[in-house]
Amino acid sequence: MHPLLLTTFFTLLPAVLAEVTVYGVFGSTTATPAHSGADAPIPTTSYVTTHGPARWTGLAAYNDIYLPPPPLPSPAPASTFPISVPRGAANVNGLSIPQAGTFFGFSIEMSVATQLIGTNSSHLFVPFLNLMALMVERAGAVHVRVGGNTQETAFMVDSFPDGRIMEKNKEDASNPTSTPVLAFTADLIYMLSNVSSLVNVKWYLGVPFNDTNHLRLEIAERGEEILGDNLLGFQAGNEPDLYGANGHGHRPPTYGPWDYFGEFAQLTQAYGNDTKITKKKTLIAPSTQGGNWPDPLNPNSRPLGAEPVWNTGFVQIYDEYLAALAVEHYSNENCADIFPGDREPQDLLTVLAPYLTHKPGLGLVQPHLNSTMLAQAWGKPFLVFETNTASSSCGGFPGVSDAFASALWALDYGLQMAHSNFTGALFHAGGQNVTYNPFTAAPTNESSFHQWTIGPIYYSALVVAEALGSTNTSRVKDLLPNNGNEFTPAYSIYENDQLARMVLINFLDDPTGAHDYVAMINVGGQQFGEANAVPAQVKVKSESRGFVSMALARPRAEGSHHTADRYLLAPTMSEKQNITWAGQTLGGRFQVDGRWKGTEDVKTGAAPGAALVFISDAAQEQAAAPESASTYPTTVVTKTANTVSVDPAVVATSNGNSGKDRGSNRGGTSQGGTNAARGMRALDAGSALVAVLGGVQAIALSVALL
Repeated sequence: MHPLLLTTFFTLLPAVLAEVTVYGVFGSTTATPAHSGADAPIPTTSYVTTHGPARWTGLAAYNDIYLPPPPLPSPAPASTFPISVPRGAANVNGLSIPQAGTFFGFSIEMSVATQLIGTNSSHLFVPFLNLMALMVERAGAVHVRVGGNTQETAFMVDSFPDGRIMEKNKEDASNPTSTPVLAFTADLIYMLSNVSSLVNVKWYLGVPFNDTNHLRLEIAERGEEILGDNLLGFQAGNEPDLYGANGHGHRPPTYGPWDYFGEFAQLTQAYGNDTKITKKKTLIAPSTQGGNWPDPLNPNSRPLGAEPVWNTGFVQIYDEYLAALAVEHYSNENCADIFPGDREPQDLLTVLAPYLTHKPGLGLVQPHLNSTMLAQAWGKPFLVFETNTASSSCGGFPGVSDAFASALWALDYGLQMAHSNFTGALFHAGGQNVTYNPFTAAPTNESSFHQWTIGPIYYSALVVAEALGSTNTSRVKDLLPNNGNEFTPAYSIYENDQLARMVLINFLDDPTGAHDYVAMINVGGQQFGEANAVPAQVKVKSESRGFVSMALARPRAEGSHHTADRYLLAPTMSEKQNITWAGQTLGGRFQVDGRWKGTEDVKTGAAPGAALVFISDAAQEQAAAPESASTYPTTVVTKTANTVSVDPAVVATSNGNSGKDRGSNRGGTSQGGTNAARGMRALDAGSALVAVLGGVQAIALSVALL
């Protein structure tokens, strides 16, 4: 790991709170309170009404396409219904395997790592650190993969003349997704290591797989050396079932599961013989998309699951090298619009509604249920190495992938995967030319005056991390309440074999409140052979526009019916920016630095849909605990000349360094130089990180990673 050089200074500007009016698709709403100056007005927009694909000429990540919410179902689901759950896990059939709070992580396309993580090991992006810190606070760690299609042709070099750590050559890309060829230096891996020294991020990387006759294992060699225990494993092939006739054209049209089996043998032979790779059981495979390869045991079938690979004996033969099994699965794809061909593009007006029920989550996991069962028998984790609302290669759906509907979809899908014994899933993130990102950096030429943009599904990742907690003992059950109604799903979560939390979702978008529902929750009781265990009160965090009210099924004389509610709200499922969690927001477009804006607002009363309900004493203590993540003030900009903005009053009253100390406190920029080690110390838990200053409003530390 490269050392850290720190320079400390203070600004004493108070954090001013004020009421801010935010404009969204339903007009103005008020976020109270928020940091003044943080939230610029968002222009009011109108809904798309024209059938056909989306048309947007700017960067896809910042499109202004809003889709009308789908019509409400008729007849509507019951608005009051009971949910009965046992207190102890022993009385629950169909509980999942124990799950970790790190279940949801992120997949970053390798070619955009220097847009989202840092420009090099000396310059890390503060918003990324902050967003990861919020996940770590809830789960204890966060898992991030750097890879994707661009890893397949990547190769390591010693250095570049311009000092960069990565360069792309799109002219050599010869596939339908226009994937660039990447060259990178070891400083990319040092950059990841330096992130982990500040925030508990664990990393997945990938072995380039485009030429298995001349394997390039430098990323595995240096990755193990530099990342150490912060390395989770290496992907071996990204969507290999798209290598041949069905996709990217990287292999002959006849390329199939037996061909992949043979190439994996070449990899394991080279891996086993490489003395620089000391940990051999670190490969992750097969990462197929599904539906493209015939099953060796049934050639007329092309299953959506990974059976074509399993049925070659793949896992049994390569067990000593396999750390985990993985697939990649997206809910939909928009490729006919991005890459015109024989198919007609999808009609955007018909795309939103299917995301707003419980059915997509059930449908997405179904092809992989056999694989999750086999993975348990084989003693392997089973991961979804890439997922999102729509295919990563084709950019997602504007108005869906970047709308609040995606947050509800992802929350339900994530918990359904956990219930179905998947062991992790990674939300994919690309650049500014896609709509599905959990977070997007400002375009480089705007980074001196714009901040980042958050995607709604990032909030889903936070909710799932908090729902599963950090004990690694959480087991999930899909309750199928309200007679299994598709618009009102709910889950129970058992921690240390006791009911700890519940999640309730309302997929109906009705601003009138006519489709709010009341869930009557019964905990324990004679039907389960347990004493009645309804707590005197529960704490609730919640997400959605539709409302859920909860009534504890207990006589009023026996205890209080109060709930402490924290709301994640948006005016409609189509909203993109006006999102708040417990009265706080990460910000709208170009407003995100990864820290909450506003003051947490905890209320007593009914809770909106997708409520996260804390039931056990331990869970309630967790819910009541104040935010404790070490976040990093201010914004990183990539324009380094004439960008510093410091209050003149602070400069006027600052003592600075004395002349006699100034020279001795100066750190060098060359590793091994005479001043390189001066002023070095480890960051403490409350440290704040800033690479370039821009209007700082708190104690800040300038960190140079040498």
